[in-house]
Order: sequence, then structure tokens, then C-alpha cells
Amino acid sequence: MPESSDPAGERPGKDRIVALLRQEWSTLADLLAELSDEQWSRPALPGWDVHDVVAHVVGTERMLSGEQAPAGAAGADEAPHVRNPVGQANEQWVLSLRSRTHAELLGDLRAVTARRLAALEAMSEEELRAPSWTPAGDADYARFMEIRIFDCYMHEQDIRVAVGLPGHDDGPVAEAALREVVLALGYIVGKRVGAPDGSRVTIRLTGPIERQLHVAVDGRARLVASLDGPPTAAIALSSSLFLRLAGGRLDPQAATADITREGDPALAERLAGNLAYTI
Repeated sequence: MPESSDPAGERPGKDRIVALLRQEWSTLADLLAELSDEQWSRPALPGWDVHDVVAHVVGTERMLSGEQAPAGAAGADEAPHVRNPVGQANEQWVLSLRSRTHAELLGDLRAVTARRLAALEAMSEEELRAPSWTPAGDADYARFMEIRIFDCYMHEQDIRVAVGLPGHDDGPVAEAALREVVLALGYIVGKRVGAPDGSRVTIRLTGPIERQLHVAVDGRARLVASLDGPPTAAIALSSSLFLRLAGGRLDPQAATADITREGDPALAERLAGNLAYTI
């Protein structure tokens, strides 16, 4: 399986970010165009069906285009899946677009993503690297767009699972989404898993994207290119399952048979059961 001196890979430049977003949004629109009305209405995430997930993507891109989330939608702050102000703003968009027909919402998606691509293409590399708030804290606008690639890809996969149309498990966008989780592995292993100091952990992704990911805990947990000895604990699973678990989309207990564990049993079990890190 591939390893590199930079386990997370280099950050993409402007042209790469635009190309990845273009590919993801095109793939998502093409998928949605195949769905029946019944499939559009299937549950996809807590409180949201497929239509709502698409409305969330549309609303976020409208927000990034400078539009304000519609205020006053009844129930936006009462739904059990709304946990914070960001979630409330997301819900305002979802509720405001719920009356759109599926065809209208797909048209909204195509229109707003076309505007967003044009705006991004018009930005210079320097503008893209300007300081910006992001869902992962203060960084630059390019970092925000890297997270958008991940978020849109994960929602595409939410829809695919809901409607029973698996796919797009590898390729450039899937690789970019995986990079986001790899960047968080220090936090996942150190905080979520609670690996003790001195631990060495390996996560083997068996495909469609193959990787060997290593984390060393020396005072703090950090991603490393290789280990200085055998891992204290290791797990092996598919890259698709890894992304679903990291995104909190699946109960780890439901996937236990699809994860191989090696080394220290307790640590391997904690690793398999605590990959989720997104909110």
C-alpha cells in the first residue's frame, strides 16, 4: 500500500480546488437527475431526507455567494438534530427550500454552483489565500474550499447510501475527501481514541483507495510517514467505510465485522469505535 514522506499530501492550488469542486458538483447533479420522487424523499441524515441534504448544499453555496439565510422559518431552532447556531442557520436554509420541487431544487443546485465556480475562477491565488473563518477554525479561504470539497462529497455519499446507488468511491474527489480525515488523525487518535503516550497506531485502508496511515503518540499524537517499530495497535478497513465512520455516518458497532484488528486488543477496539470527529 502507498506511503509517502508527506502522509497528508500537499495542499491543492486554486486550479485544483476549482477542478475538484467542479467535478464533485457535476457528479452530484448527475446522480440527482437519475432519482425518482420516492428516492428524493428517502431519509438520508437525522431529520433530513435527500431533498433536505441537497437544500443544505444549495443553502451553503448561496451563503458563500453573499446571500443571507432566510429568517423566521418555524422549527429551525427546535429540531433535535440542530445543536448549535451553525446548525440553526443550516436548518433555516433547508426549511426555506423544502417547498421547492425536486426538479426546481436540482436547478437551484446547478445555478448556484455555476455562480460559485465563476467566482472562484475569478479569484487570484493571493485572494484565495486570504485569511478566512472556516469550519475548522481560522485559516484561509482556500482551506475553507478544501473543506467544502469534503463536505459536498460526504453529502453525495449520504445520498448514495439513502437511495442504494453506491459509487464514486475513488478518484480525485474521494482522495481529497480522505485527505481531510488524514489531517485530523492526530486529534482522532490522541483525543477521541485516547491512545496513551508511547503508542504507535496504524490504519490500513484496503481499497478502493489504499493507504497505510500511521500515528505516533509522543507527548501528543501526530501523523507520521512511518513507524519506528511495529504498531501498538492496528486496524484494517475499506477507505469507504473509513470515511463513513470518520464522518459519524455509521454506528461503529454495525461495522465491527468489516474491521480487522491487530495488536493491543483494547486499543485496537477503541480505535475501531472512535473514528468519528465531525460535528
